[in-house]
Amino acid sequence: MTGELDWAHLSFSYIKTDYNVRCYYRGGKWGELEVSSSEHISLHMAATCLHYGQEAFEGLKAFRGKNGKIRIFRVEENARRMLATSKGILMAEVPEELFVKACIKAVELNKRFVPPFGSGASLYLRPLLIGSGPKVGVAPADEYLFMVFVTPVGPYFKEGFKPTNMMITRKYDRAAPNGTGPYKVGGNYAASLASGEIAHDKGYSAVLYLDSREKKYIDECGPANFFGIKNGTYITPESKSILPSITNKSLLQLAEEIGLKTERRPIPLEELETFEEVGACGTAAVISPVAQIDDLDTGKSYVFSKDGKPGSYSSMLYKKLQAIQYGEEEDKFGWITEVD
Repeated sequence: MTGELDWAHLSFSYIKTDYNVRCYYRGGKWGELEVSSSEHISLHMAATCLHYGQEAFEGLKAFRGKNGKIRIFRVEENARRMLATSKGILMAEVPEELFVKACIKAVELNKRFVPPFGSGASLYLRPLLIGSGPKVGVAPADEYLFMVFVTPVGPYFKEGFKPTNMMITRKYDRAAPNGTGPYKVGGNYAASLASGEIAHDKGYSAVLYLDSREKKYIDECGPANFFGIKNGTYITPESKSILPSITNKSLLQLAEEIGLKTERRPIPLEELETFEEVGACGTAAVISPVAQIDDLDTGKSYVFSKDGKPGSYSSMLYKKLQAIQYGEEEDKFGWITEVD
């Protein structure tokens, strides 16, 4: 199977691998990790994940390092974010140790699907937690299924590390303040599908959402966090409806490493025209530079790249993050978990 894969031209899509790992929460406790070769799960028709949205997922990557070893990026941070989501929607909490063990096991079982160093591809890990116990009344489930599957992927945006155009529309919201915005639940992504389809039909890579309360502040870029750079400062929004991106958290640290100041604060829409560079960041996209943002409601356009090339700071951050992921640069932050 792997001999047939064109590693350098993988898309960001599902490819069957050999195994996944699973663990069940029953009777108030987690069981043992199980290995499965099936791509399917059996669910009760009244499972809370199907009716009341008790579902959480994570996304992280493993890379074939320069030294040949497999390197998982910031797995503990993903474990902590799933814990936060579990608490937010009252699901059984997956212990950090179990989460990390499951991710490592899934990678070890599918080593042959880790793309080779230098291919530009990676192994994407998808940890998933669902309410599997039946409930007809609105209430948390008594049973849960936690699983991790993997698949080799290329870039999330087909353009790769090249500037793309985005759009703004006030007709759609991704999430509301004090709602599920800061949690990685499927419902937030379902809420973005309609506007995302409109964006793609119009030739845009994604929607830049404004805050749902006042429509005055920048929130998220659909599947990724927003950042802007100006006057030697890396600026990203502060909002109760934004998913805390682990990539963005990493970039904030790396920005200081390369001499930038950093700010996490509300960003008024009118400030958009003052940025020298703009990008979207997340596990799947890493960094997607933005060339232009068109406000479809006002007709105003914001241009950040006239030559079709990424900005200098975005390029530096992208290269530095990838150098750590692939083992070309020292991991002084302790972000990498190596798998033999």
